[in-house]
Amino acid sequence: MTRTHLPGIIAMAAIVVASNILVQFLYGQWLTWGAFTYPLAFLVTDIMNRVYGQAAARRVVLVGFVVGLICSLIGTQIIGEFGPLVTIRIAIGSGLAFLVAQMLDVAVFSALRDGKWWRAPLASTLVGSTVDTILFFSIAFSGALSFISPGTDVSWASEPLPLLGSGPIAPLWVSLAVADWAVKLSLALLALIPFRLITARLRPAS
Repeated sequence: MTRTHLPGIIAMAAIVVASNILVQFLYGQWLTWGAFTYPLAFLVTDIMNRVYGQAAARRVVLVGFVVGLICSLIGTQIIGEFGPLVTIRIAIGSGLAFLVAQMLDVAVFSALRDGKWWRAPLASTLVGSTVDTILFFSIAFSGALSFISPGTDVSWASEPLPLLGSGPIAPLWVSLAVADWAVKLSLALLALIPFRLITARLRPAS
């Protein structure tokens, strides 16, 4: 690991820490503020991949995973009004989803890196974001996976409600997942602008 990778490492760590804090605060009915910061992790990974290669991108991902794990462990020890701020299921879901989705992002980006400049970051972020959403929300809240931590009460997340307030009836956690996924997809498109600007600036010096 070289000093040139340090900005990416710091950015990833900052995003993970900020997201772990902001996820405690609601934005509207279906989202938390963390939903707007966490997708930036894919931007950092893709920039590192484009400028320094997939090995550097994987190292930055591992740093983010370790930082996230530490945040989750701290959260499990902080007791809020309804119990620990981070349950065992959320900790497992968060860590596994981050690691799998980010590594998948690196793999997809690397496979498409020789195509048009926008194809690799867009496709890798869309795939990674989708996998991240599915893994996290199903592991953390699905009743079918309650065996992961039988003592964790997530019955509130299975409350049947209209999807996003107006669609077909579905468990609450599905609405949360769909809203989160929609934000990730929107930010994946917007992130193409800073991706292009930052990589154009860094690549000549790489």
